[in-house]
Amino acid sequence: MKKILFFATMAVLLLSGCAKEEKEAVADTVEAEGPFHIGIVTGTVSQSEDDLRGAEEMIKRYGSVSDGGMIQHITYPDDFSSQMETTISQILALADDPLMKAIIVNQAVPGTAEAFKRVKEVRSDILCFAGEPHEDPPIIQADADFIVSADFISRGYTIPWVAKQMGVKNFVHISFPRHMSYETLGLRRLIMEEACKDLGINFIFETAPDPTTDVGTAGAQQFILEKVPQWVEKYGPETVFFCTNDAHTEPLLKQLAEFGGYFVEADLPSPLMGYPGAFGIDLTAEAGNFPAILKKVEEVVVGKGATGRFGTWAYSYGFSVSAGLAEFAKKIIEGEMTLEDTDGFYSCLGEFTPGAKWNGGNFINATTGVRARNHFLIYMDTYIMGQGYMSATEQVVPEKYYSIKFTN
Repeated sequence: MKKILFFATMAVLLLSGCAKEEKEAVADTVEAEGPFHIGIVTGTVSQSEDDLRGAEEMIKRYGSVSDGGMIQHITYPDDFSSQMETTISQILALADDPLMKAIIVNQAVPGTAEAFKRVKEVRSDILCFAGEPHEDPPIIQADADFIVSADFISRGYTIPWVAKQMGVKNFVHISFPRHMSYETLGLRRLIMEEACKDLGINFIFETAPDPTTDVGTAGAQQFILEKVPQWVEKYGPETVFFCTNDAHTEPLLKQLAEFGGYFVEADLPSPLMGYPGAFGIDLTAEAGNFPAILKKVEEVVVGKGATGRFGTWAYSYGFSVSAGLAEFAKKIIEGEMTLEDTDGFYSCLGEFTPGAKWNGGNFINATTGVRARNHFLIYMDTYIMGQGYMSATEQVVPEKYYSIKFTN
């Protein structure tokens, strides 16, 4: 798969001609001139705050359904892995609203595909959009109209590449079995390992507790707080750390700031992801202003003597996807855009990331070579505090990484 510029024109179709016709029919029937509602489903503040803040931004713009506005926002349980039926029921309940015309789930946790399937059975006119799906690509691609993922293929190479530019010798990947069973995260781990080998970096895998299990978020975070000093001592200060879970990020950053080590970017990058809590930064005055947020975070990080050791994306991925998908759905419902208008989608996303440099492309199944035309992989350039942008989006990812296969 060749990387293409993020604002390049790409057709958004389903996997077959018939599916394409069905999508066009949805785009026609969903158009509404009168009042309509858009449902946004996210995790809670403890699990995925940025996704939730994106939904709140849309409420600020268009109002909440409870107050006569457009947006209906709900959250799924923190332990969504064991409460899948609850998540499905919550999503499906949105279809009971006769004015509901689109449902956005970000992150699209397990059960989202089944929920979308059931929604379509009762309301074929409702658009179903998935942000950062946890389910394997073929599963969510079959039931969602439009899907966006952080580019787990390209970033499997670019994150170690940036780490190499930072001068590290070791790359510690922190995760747990549930995440490693996902094709997206499992495949990225395999690509990272291969990239580290090619770049001359030692790759190490460390296991941490899953916050959705009985240990909970607090237990998982306490584990990270206790283990990071030991890991830094074991592998040395010239070690970069990467974790696949949002809840692990804050304690990881906190301990790296104190004990040494590097951090390229979060699993779902944002200057809000972990940094405020880890560095004690009050961003109340900068709320919603990402250039101001990044500037303040950078000032604090650099002020603590951590120049060149910590990175992020300039804008929140989770925030931008929640808001961008909702804005795109609104434009389709109002008849200004269609599902095939990918330039339109990029412009909607761009409303929340002015000046950002993006790259990406369509998801391609490494086994079959089939291009999923309703599934997009995107990523932003990495920004290192006190150093600036790293030109990660300008790097050519070697073709070999796109052919690596995931086996569960």
